[in-house]
Amino acid sequence: MAGKQHKAGFVSIVGKPNVGKSTLMNALVGERLSIITSKAQTTRHRIMGVLSGEDFQLIYSDTPGILKPQYELHESMMGFVKSSLEDADVLLFVTDLYEKYEEEDRLIDQIKKYDVPTILVLNKIDQAKGTQAEDKLKYWADIIEPDHQIMISALEELNIEKLFKLMLDLTPEHPAYFPKDQLTDKPEKFFVEEVVREKIFQNYKKEVPYSCQVVVTEFKEDETIIRIRAEIYVERKSQKGIIIGQKGEAIKKIGIESRKDLEAFFVKQIHLETFVKVEPDWRKKELKLKRFGY
Repeated sequence: MAGKQHKAGFVSIVGKPNVGKSTLMNALVGERLSIITSKAQTTRHRIMGVLSGEDFQLIYSDTPGILKPQYELHESMMGFVKSSLEDADVLLFVTDLYEKYEEEDRLIDQIKKYDVPTILVLNKIDQAKGTQAEDKLKYWADIIEPDHQIMISALEELNIEKLFKLMLDLTPEHPAYFPKDQLTDKPEKFFVEEVVREKIFQNYKKEVPYSCQVVVTEFKEDETIIRIRAEIYVERKSQKGIIIGQKGEAIKKIGIESRKDLEAFFVKQIHLETFVKVEPDWRKKELKLKRFGY
């Protein structure tokens, strides 16, 4: 008797900053893998989330928002977007009710060159008024020329099941790429760094969060507790003072909030130590970026 059909493929989630790509991937995977804030350019890496069933495996890639590079860091971020496009079996172009096409969005123009099924995903339709959603869907369909299109709300999980079935229909037959119990391609330390970075985005304003990089230098786990040492790098001494705050209150708040989320993620007690260091202009230094994993 022939074996049961099995589907597996890579689904790349691309789009401009702050359209809800990370919220969508978390909804599709059913786990909080990508950090979410109201600020643009929160995602800096390509983050894979693996969803497996008995006869399928979808590997989602959350990617940085498409932008015009201003630093070496931005160039690296756009490199992650390009690599996800190159190995995609299905491509999701995510946009929302508010985004518009701009001349510098050269990566968007390249999407049409990839010979893979493309789904135009219009997000945040729970906020739509009148024909706003339909009008915006047509606007982007004329630009992207997708094979399929769908309107969703990632936050409200509206039409997520419908989108999942469409992606599965478009996924090729293939054995699983990862063990069925694997959730992501990233190590545990990466998620610690992302959680701390998320809290920085949520608690500080203006340029400070964008100037921060978190590096876990120690991760020791036993049966009941995980002991973590994390270093927060900033570009200027004045930013170090802002991160620490008066009498250390600001950095203490970051630690408390991070520990709460990490204990929920790892289902273990967390002991977290944070240290702030200055690394001038690290976003423009290729060697430093490589050390930070870009």
